[in-house]
Amino acid sequence: MNVIVRDKADYHEQTTQRMQQHFVVPEWTVRQKLALACRMLAADGHDSGLAGQLSARAAKPGTYYMLRFGLGLEEITAENLLLVDDDLNVLEGEGMPNPSNRFHLWIYRAKPRVNAITHTHAPHVSALSMIGVPLAVAHMDTSLFHEDCAWLPVWPGTPIGDDEGRIISEAIGDKRAILLAHHGQLTACSSVEEAAVMAIFIERAARLQLMAMSAGKIQSIDPQLAAEAHDYRLKQRAIAATFYYYSRRVLRQDKTVIA
Repeated sequence: MNVIVRDKADYHEQTTQRMQQHFVVPEWTVRQKLALACRMLAADGHDSGLAGQLSARAAKPGTYYMLRFGLGLEEITAENLLLVDDDLNVLEGEGMPNPSNRFHLWIYRAKPRVNAITHTHAPHVSALSMIGVPLAVAHMDTSLFHEDCAWLPVWPGTPIGDDEGRIISEAIGDKRAILLAHHGQLTACSSVEEAAVMAIFIERAARLQLMAMSAGKIQSIDPQLAAEAHDYRLKQRAIAATFYYYSRRVLRQDKTVIA
């Protein structure tokens, strides 16, 4: 029997093509996807009372969808999201946005590539942020953070002012994620899907890291292989399909999220 042997790059290309063909995902609106992201992060244990925020760019430049302050992640629907301007003034909806969303505006202004942001105080990420240790990428499931997770070692305080926005915006640089000391996590990505999936996996990464640190010394992985795995895990269609998977779990519990 002849064994077919190809260059690995050929298999990556083949996988990308097959994902495009077989991973069918719904064409939800940005509002619907942001509401679903809130619910999936709530189910993943990211809630911390009213702390944490998710946001996304709206169609009109300088406008954004944000959560209504006073609602928890598990209460968000597409209908109760707010549309705000570049100074957090409400354009559509009832109530007020979280004042801490001001630092989101700094990131959006500085980084045109960013279309969605998640910021949560998930327990394992928060615990890791308390001990002054950056995120370690030493497992295939955490490889999407290889060279793609910044570390802010000093807490600048409650992020309702402009200084905090400037500091966090500069600290994240061109990376998709950041671990904020004594605070939590933030993902700033090109889509709601990418931001939500990375938020889920940064909490998983922190949990794995804390477990590994309690058992022994974390062993590093080959950076070239980590870079390959990073790009594989972040294939656009794979991210969309992963988001759809978590969305199905949300919608089995409550279909009114996107009504």
